[in-house]
Amino acid sequence: MWKLVVGFIAFAALSLFVIFKAGDKVDMSGEKHGIDAAHAPASAASAPAAAAPAASAASAAK
Repeated sequence: MWKLVVGFIAFAALSLFVIFKAGDKVDMSGEKHGIDAAHAPASAASAPAAAAPAASAASAAK
């Protein structure tokens, strides 16, 4: 009986840890189909950051 109580407490602690770490980013609505399933496009800010190392490598090769 005590093993069930310890197991429940461990599972509850793990569950609360995951919930508090994820915050409001967890989507509990299940599978999405149709227009709701569209992923957000990559932000434009990440594209120049990825191109910067290539540009510096090209200028170093000259």
